[in-house]
Amino acid sequence: MPRAISEGLDAILDEKFPVLDHGFIIPVDYMGNDPAIVQAARTSYGKGTKKVSEDRELIRYLMRHRHTTPLEMCELKLHVMVPMDIWRQWIRHRTASVNEYSTRYSEAIDEKKTTSPEEWRLQGHHNRQGSEGFLDSERGKILSLREGEFHKEAEKIYKERIDAGIAREQARKDLPLSSYTRAYWKMDLHNLLHFSALRLDKKAQLEIREYAQTIGKIVKAWVPITWEAFEDYRLNALTLSQPELQVNMLVAKGLTLDEALVAAEITNKTEAREIREKFKLMYPND
Repeated sequence: MPRAISEGLDAILDEKFPVLDHGFIIPVDYMGNDPAIVQAARTSYGKGTKKVSEDRELIRYLMRHRHTTPLEMCELKLHVMVPMDIWRQWIRHRTASVNEYSTRYSEAIDEKKTTSPEEWRLQGHHNRQGSEGFLDSERGKILSLREGEFHKEAEKIYKERIDAGIAREQARKDLPLSSYTRAYWKMDLHNLLHFSALRLDKKAQLEIREYAQTIGKIVKAWVPITWEAFEDYRLNALTLSQPELQVNMLVAKGLTLDEALVAAEITNKTEAREIREKFKLMYPND
């Protein structure tokens, strides 16, 4: 389909979107758009209709029923700058094509992710890989000061090795994970929406959520109909497992949630807590 159709994305191509203190995302190129998804979906039965309203309904049908192949017809390429600890999570999405800045060929990027005194998060209790609340800013000042000292010392040691002629591939080994890296990152729309669903989740790490939020704005400008359907049927949707449906039916018959959990033999504490969280969303006034 003609590139001109995606005027929303064309208007922001090569624009730098700042993220965190030194990071950014730049949309570089793309292939396909909402009409391309419709074109691919209709290939099985010919020309079909061309009304925008019907195109929208078709895309929403595809999203509701998880027909993902037409979404793979679209691709987006981004230039990103991201701290290494966040990049470790990001790069786990192995369906992307990636070309990363090499600290074997070039000297490491100077910028480091810094933390202000009020940004130090406390370890979560329920989600063991997440955080809950913040350290008080007075103690945070000490941690931020020590962080800055560590960054300076790590940079000093790295520069000493480079100046001594040590190979860049070895000189870099003690650089902190707060060091930034850059990469070109290309992914098809189906997998990009999966990335977004995971990294926009409230349980995802705050820093990668900020990148995902920026990517979401770019994708919305690129394929607005598809992004709307994604928000409605996946991002902001709620799915229920078979045990959760059973609990819901028991509650509908008059049992309290606690009684329904017992009747449904939900004994795992984590599963029970997750069901309670879903019921708060489903019945906010109860």
